Amino acid sequence: MEAPFVAAATALWLGILTSISPCPLASNIVAIAYIGKGLADTRRVIMAGLLYTAGRMFTYAVLGVLLATSLASIVGVSDALLRHMNQLLGPVLIIAGMFVLELLKWNPGTGGIGERVQRGADRWGLWGAAALGSVFALSFCPVSAALFFGSLIPLAVASGAWVVMPSLYGIGTGLPVLGFAFLAAFGTGAISSVFDRVARVELWARRVTGVVFIAVGVYYSLTYIFEV
Repeated sequence: MEAPFVAAATALWLGILTSISPCPLASNIVAIAYIGKGLADTRRVIMAGLLYTAGRMFTYAVLGVLLATSLASIVGVSDALLRHMNQLLGPVLIIAGMFVLELLKWNPGTGGIGERVQRGADRWGLWGAAALGSVFALSFCPVSAALFFGSLIPLAVASGAWVVMPSLYGIGTGLPVLGFAFLAAFGTGAISSVFDRVARVELWARRVTGVVFIAVGVYYSLTYIFEV
């Protein structure tokens, strides 16, 4: 019982950490601006926040299942993953941790995609929030790619929870927007200060997570590759 709970909590935490990292946070700010257009309608704001989170959850769940089933369907790959998962996790976690700490960087550039997607979502009305969540879920940047492909997918494959883990990750990525939706809906004036606090928390949360990833990766590498 404890192992599945830890895996589920880890997937949710990876999603939350992704959502407050600088690049995804910029997308979430666009989402908050979109959702906040209907401040006069409390129900609309909350529904938009829920739909945005659902869009992210659905997209990550589908992507996770596709990746996991593709790996499992390749002849010999599934058995190899089961036999060598611990050996693979070491280097993968080290690389993911280096991206999270920004020791390794990759900047593909967004080209203003957030504004273009928001304008397109406007035509969808309330359901545009779900479309916005789905599109932004696919807008990977170095940190989110490292957390999803380097940490979440191996976790999902190792646990066998191909749908649950990516879904929890997706919920985690949408929680800040959902939280801001509730804050906006109930008229709080502390949103700007919350943004500042999130930025400070994100920095230390990312550092701690990156160090943990590298430490665990080194441990797995020493134990299962070098058999120290």
